[in-house]
Amino acid sequence: MGRGLLSLVLATVTGAALLAAPAAAAPTPPSGSSAPPGPTDVYRPVRGPSAPAEYRYLQKTLPGESIPRHAHDLAAAQARELPTVGGRWKSVGPTNIGGRIVSLALDPKRADTLYAAAASGGLWRSTDAGETFHSVWPDSWTQAMGAVATAPDGTLYVGTGEPNPGGGSITYEGTGLYRSRDGGRTWTPIGLRDSGAISAITVDPANPRRIYVAAAGSLYNGGGDRGVYRSEDGGSTWERILAGANEFTGATEIVVDGDRLYAVLWDHRRTPELRTYGGVGSGVFRSTDDGATWQRLGGGLPAAGPDVGRIGLAVAGERLYAIANKASGPFEGFYASSDSGDSWTRTPADDDLTGSQSSFGWWFGKVWIDPRDSKHVHVAGVPLMTTKDGGGTWTADDTSMHVDQHAMVWDPRRPGRVYLGNDGGVYRSDSGGDGGWVKSRHQPYTQLYSAAISPQDVTRISGGAQDNGSLRSWGGEGFNEYLGGDGEENLINPTDVNNVFACYQYGNCFSSTDGGDTLTYFADRTTYKRRNWFTPVVFDPRDPKILYYGSEVLNRSTDGGATWQPISPDLSGGPGPDPIYTNYGTITSIAPAGDGRTVYVGTDDGRVWVTRDLGTTWTKLAEGLPWVTRVVVDPKDPKRVWTTHSGYRSGSPLAHVHGSTDGGRHWRNLSGNLPAAPVNDLVVARGGILYIGTDQGVFTSVTGGGRWLRLGRGMPQVPVDDIEYDAGHSRLVAATFGRGFYELTTA
Repeated sequence: MGRGLLSLVLATVTGAALLAAPAAAAPTPPSGSSAPPGPTDVYRPVRGPSAPAEYRYLQKTLPGESIPRHAHDLAAAQARELPTVGGRWKSVGPTNIGGRIVSLALDPKRADTLYAAAASGGLWRSTDAGETFHSVWPDSWTQAMGAVATAPDGTLYVGTGEPNPGGGSITYEGTGLYRSRDGGRTWTPIGLRDSGAISAITVDPANPRRIYVAAAGSLYNGGGDRGVYRSEDGGSTWERILAGANEFTGATEIVVDGDRLYAVLWDHRRTPELRTYGGVGSGVFRSTDDGATWQRLGGGLPAAGPDVGRIGLAVAGERLYAIANKASGPFEGFYASSDSGDSWTRTPADDDLTGSQSSFGWWFGKVWIDPRDSKHVHVAGVPLMTTKDGGGTWTADDTSMHVDQHAMVWDPRRPGRVYLGNDGGVYRSDSGGDGGWVKSRHQPYTQLYSAAISPQDVTRISGGAQDNGSLRSWGGEGFNEYLGGDGEENLINPTDVNNVFACYQYGNCFSSTDGGDTLTYFADRTTYKRRNWFTPVVFDPRDPKILYYGSEVLNRSTDGGATWQPISPDLSGGPGPDPIYTNYGTITSIAPAGDGRTVYVGTDDGRVWVTRDLGTTWTKLAEGLPWVTRVVVDPKDPKRVWTTHSGYRSGSPLAHVHGSTDGGRHWRNLSGNLPAAPVNDLVVARGGILYIGTDQGVFTSVTGGGRWLRLGRGMPQVPVDDIEYDAGHSRLVAATFGRGFYELTTA
C-alpha cells in the first residue's frame, strides 16, 4: 500500500440508530450569519460573501493549518510540467452573466477603452465603452486579480491576488505586479512577487515612471511584500515607503494629491480557527514629504485599536471622505474632512448607509468622488450608496445593478459617464452614477460551483454561480438565472430535460418539471440538523426518480423528490467548532452504485462510509482525512470506488485521490504526479479512463490513476470545481471558478 492510506475502520451501525435522526425544522441562523432561513416556498436569499468564504477556506485547508505561502502558484508550476493530451477546450458561456470585478481603469490614449480585473478570471479589455470584453491576460498565468491602472503614457499595470478576504473564492493569492506597454498583448513581471494581494496601483499624473502600489499582503501568512511601495523607474526597482504596525498589516489604498500622499493600512489575517479583519495597524495615513515620513490621521477618525476594521478613502483636494467598518464587519461610521485630513466630522447617522455594509464591511472599503462635484460621492456596499451633499443624506440603489460593489471609474472624455464593477460584472451610467445603469452584454468570467448537462440535449447546461444564482442555457436569451442566491447543486434528469433541480446555499433545494420556469421547494421535507454550504443531491444511476440528499444524515426519495426518508444516522463526527457557522459536520458527496443497494458517502470532516443494504447497516471505511470532495463508484462494479480530497498542503504526504477495488476495505494512493492542489471532482469514462477536476485544471489517467496527464489545451489556469461526462456524445463539461463553462470532446 502507498503512503497516505485511508485509515481503515470497521465500525458498523445498525438501522436502529436511525431513530436518533429525527426530522428537524429549518434552523434559525445565528445573528450576523448570512445563512438564510428555511423557506416554506420560493425564497430568494440576501447574497453576501461571509459564508462562502468560510466554506471554501475550510475546504481548501487541513484542520489546524493555514494555506501555505505561494501554494497555488507552486501547484500551477507543477501542473505545467506535466505532458498534455487531448483536444482543445471550448468556452461555452455564460457571456451575459458576468462575475466579480475588483478593479477598473480607463485607457488614456484610446477613447471608450476600459480594462476590468475579474477576481479569479484575469484581465479584460473593452473597446466599445464596456459593451463587450475580451481577455488581455495570459491564460497560463494566475487569473487572480487585485488591481489595474494605466499611466498617462498608456502603460498598463496589473497587480495580482484578490485583496477582498471573502466571497466564494478563498482569496487566491497572486504572483506580484505586471506591466504592459502594448495594451495587454505582452506582459513583463516587475516585482513584488511576495505581495500576496495587491489592492491599488497609482501612477503619478506628473511622472508616468513614478508608481505607487498598495500591497495588502498574504491573508494567511505574515510578512512578505506588504505596505506602500514606490518605484521611480517604471517598476524596475521598488522601495517600501510605508510599513505596517505588524506582520499582518498591509495597504489597501494609495492616493497621490499634489505634494501629499494618502494611504490606508489594514491589519487583517485568517487562520483556520479565527477571522481577524481589523487591528491596531488599521488606519488612514498622510505624508507631506513624498513618503519620507507618515502621520496616522486622527482628529475625529477612529483611534487606533483592535476593533478598527477596513477603511475606504477618497480624496479631492482638501476634501476627504472615509468609511470605517468594525473589525467584526459592521459599519462604524462615515467621515468627512475639509482640511486635507487634519480634522474629521462624522456625518449624520443613516440607516441605509449602516445597512449597506451588512455584517461584512471588509468586503467593500471603497469611496468614489465625482471629479466635477466633491459633494457628490458614491460608496461601495451591498447596494451602491450615493450622497449629493457630502454625506448629509443618502440614497441606496440595489435594483438597477447587481449587488456588492467594488470598483468605479469616471470617464474624463465624457462628462457624467461612470463605469461600475461589482459581483455581477461591469455596468455603465451616463448619469453620473445616479441611475441609468446598463450592464455589459459580453463578459465571460463567471465563477461557477457546479455544472449539469443532459445526454438528451447537448445545448442544455446549467450550474450554480457565486452570487449569481443557478443559471441555465435555455428559457431565455443566453444564460439566465432561474434560482437566486449563491447557486449550488444543479441537476438535469437524464431521461427528462424538463425535470431539473437547483439549490442555493445550505441545502435550500427546489425541483421543477418545466425546465425551471416554476420551482417547488422540497428541502423542508428532508431530515437534517446541519446542511453544508454546498449540499449534495444526486440521482440514482438506475432510476432518476430515486434521489439522495445529504445533510448530516443521508436522505432518500423514491418519487422524484416529493417525499424523503432518512436512511442513516449522523455520519459525521458532529458539529464543527465554529460557533457562528454551525453548518459543518455534514455529508459532502454521495455515490449510489448501480446494484440498487450500495451507497457510499463522504463528509467534510474526512469520513467515508458505505451501506450495502440501502441504509440498514453502515460501515465506516475511513476517518481523519481531509475534506472529502467526491466519492465515485464504478457504474459497473459496486466494489470499485474512488475518493478525492481538498486541501493545500505544505510537505504533507496525504493523498488527494484514493482508489479501492474491494469496496473500501483496502485503499491505494492514486495521487501520483498530480500537482499539490485540491482535487474537486472525479468521473469514470469508458474504458476505465479517469478524469479529475482540480484547482489547477483537468487531468486524466488511462492507467487507473498514479500517472496523470494534463487534459486539453485552451483552458486558462483557473480552478475547476465540477466536471460532467456525457459518454454518448463523448464530451466533458467543466465548471470553472472564474471563466464559466468549458467543453471538450473526448476520445
